[in-house]
Amino acid sequence: MKKHLFMYLFLFTLLFVVFQYVNSKKILEGYEEKITTYKAKIDVLDGELQEQQKTLEVLNDQVFNLSQFTLEDSDPAMSYLEDQGHRITELVPFIKDQLHDMNFAERDEHPIIPYAPMTDGKMMIDAIRILNHKWIIANFSDGKHWGELLISYEIDEDKKLDFELIKSFLYPIEIPAN
Repeated sequence: MKKHLFMYLFLFTLLFVVFQYVNSKKILEGYEEKITTYKAKIDVLDGELQEQQKTLEVLNDQVFNLSQFTLEDSDPAMSYLEDQGHRITELVPFIKDQLHDMNFAERDEHPIIPYAPMTDGKMMIDAIRILNHKWIIANFSDGKHWGELLISYEIDEDKKLDFELIKSFLYPIEIPAN
């Protein structure tokens, strides 16, 4: 009886060990499969991260290039205006407002845009960039035709703005091919 008991115990232990081995092997294979999947995902995400870093570098370069010609990033221009008693934070919106107010002049022709509208609308200044303490670049449009302006400006002692058109350009009309 003792012999049979040891034999049953041995068989039970052997079955238990085989079960544990098979179960552990399945778990290990599952983990290895997950690891392989995660490594593939990491590789994909790493590639995306590198692409995004390149895009970020390009965007940073563009931001730097765009900030090269702005009043807010030109210390000499800001110093010049501040020495004249102007606050940059108030002056920039004031200049832009003055130019935008010209869009609503009583006349049909814009006071500073040298082109007559070619549609039913008016030529109006759309976007403005103050380059420094003397120059402004702006674009204009009548809704269909558009161009750009280089404007000089002066501020007198009474804090009145005087704008003078230096150069203008109207983009050519594209005629559709038949």
